[in-house]
Amino acid sequence: MSQDFKVQYVHLSNGETYAYREAGKGEEILLLVHGNMSSSKHWDTVMEKLQDKYKIYAVDLRGFGFSSYSNEISSLKDFSEDLKLFVDAINIKGFYAAGWSTGGGVVMQFAADYKDYVKKIILVESVGVKGYPMFKKDEKGQPILGQFLRNKEEIAEDPIQVAPVLQALKNRDKEFYRGLWNLVIYTQKQPSPEKYEEYLEDMLTQRNLVDVDYALLTFNITDEFNGVTQGTGSVKDIKCPVLILQGDKDYVVPPYMGEEIAKYIPHGEYVVLRDSGHSPLVDCLEVLVDKMITFIDK
Repeated sequence: MSQDFKVQYVHLSNGETYAYREAGKGEEILLLVHGNMSSSKHWDTVMEKLQDKYKIYAVDLRGFGFSSYSNEISSLKDFSEDLKLFVDAINIKGFYAAGWSTGGGVVMQFAADYKDYVKKIILVESVGVKGYPMFKKDEKGQPILGQFLRNKEEIAEDPIQVAPVLQALKNRDKEFYRGLWNLVIYTQKQPSPEKYEEYLEDMLTQRNLVDVDYALLTFNITDEFNGVTQGTGSVKDIKCPVLILQGDKDYVVPPYMGEEIAKYIPHGEYVVLRDSGHSPLVDCLEVLVDKMITFIDK
C-alpha cells in the first residue's frame, strides 16, 4: 500500500489558495513542481523514496489539483511568481527544486528570477528553453510545420491536441485520459492499477488547459525568436547547478529539447535516462531517485 500524503493549504497574498503536500524531516529542503495534466499527487512515489533524506514540499500549481484558479495565467512566469509567494508564506529559502515537464519551465524561470532562493535545480523531461511549439493542422490533422498557433482562441479550437482533451475534462472521461497517457506518456511502464486510478481522478481536476498550453507556446528565456515570441534572455540568469534528465523514449518532450537546455545552460549536467519515456517517475523510479540524490548531495 503506497503512502497518501495529506493535502495542506496556504493562502497567497495574490488571493489564490495554494494546495501542497509535505513529507520528511531532513535538513535540506526539496521543492517539487509537477507538469501539465497532473498535480503534486503524481510526485507521491518520489516523495516516499526521498522523505527519509529531505524535507519535501510538492505543490499544486494554480488551476491544478486542489489549488484555486481565481485568476487566469498567461505565462509560466505567473506560476513562478505564485511559487515565490508560496515559499515566502511558508518561510523557506535555500532549497533544491525539481520540475517535471511544464514544471521544469517554472523552475527555470524561478531560478533565473530568484537566485538567492535556489541551491540547485533538477529538470525532469522539462519543456525547452524556447517553450513548446503548437502548430496549425492540415485537413488530415497533421501539423503544418512553421505555422504556429498564436493565441488562446486558436489553441482551444485545435482539433487534435486540445479540443478532445477539453471535451474529456468536461465529461470527466477517465478512459480518454487512460488511452492518451498510455499512448504518449506511460509508454514503457504503467503505474499499479490502484495508483493509476488515483492519477486519472487527479488529471480531471485541471481547470486551465488552454491557458497552460498558451504559456508553454510563449515561454522563451533565450535571446532569440521562437516563432511566436521574442525571448527574454533570462536563461543567462540561471547561475545555480542544473541537472537535466532526458528520457531517450520521451514522445512528449523530444530529446532535442533537453539537448537545447544543455546548450543554453552550459554549466548544466545533461543525463540521458535509458528506456524511459515522459514519466521517469514511473518508467525508472529507482534510477530517477538515485540521480536526484547524487546531484543534491554532491
